[in-house]
Amino acid sequence: MRRIEQTIVRVNKFIIGLMMIVMFILVFTNVITRYCFGFSIATAEEISTFLMIWVTYLGAGLALREGRHASIDILQDLLGHRYQKIARALLGVLLIVFFALLLWYGIRFAHFGWGLETIATQIPKGIPYLCIPIGAVLFIVHLLFVFRNWLDRSWEQNVNFSSENILEGDG
Repeated sequence: MRRIEQTIVRVNKFIIGLMMIVMFILVFTNVITRYCFGFSIATAEEISTFLMIWVTYLGAGLALREGRHASIDILQDLLGHRYQKIARALLGVLLIVFFALLLWYGIRFAHFGWGLETIATQIPKGIPYLCIPIGAVLFIVHLLFVFRNWLDRSWEQNVNFSSENILEGDG
């Protein structure tokens, strides 16, 4: 199971990295053509936008793994340790339900968009829309793999955000 998890994480990171490289090349090329040659590449803008959305959806699960999503923990921190775990377990179940619904509606949305074409690239809109269900599946998979650590907020033990560390460059 650990090997499967590592493979999923590695492939997920690789795809995101590849998308970011392509996005950088497209945006950089478009800036050069716009300011040096006086024309803009419409397909580069559209593809870059789609890639940015894909990176966001594919990266959400990876961010969850490391506790990088913004959260407000005041109410949770007021609870005792046992009740914190119960609250986080309920929240985890709600997240899974939410992303399962996002998966369902994302599939329907992608299916709906398959008959329409994008403006610049003329590809089916369903292709960029696929980031929604694929991202939802990855989020659920990542959450299930790290659920125990997520309940304990174990990533917080390895991170120290004190103002002294930040000012000294350690945090």
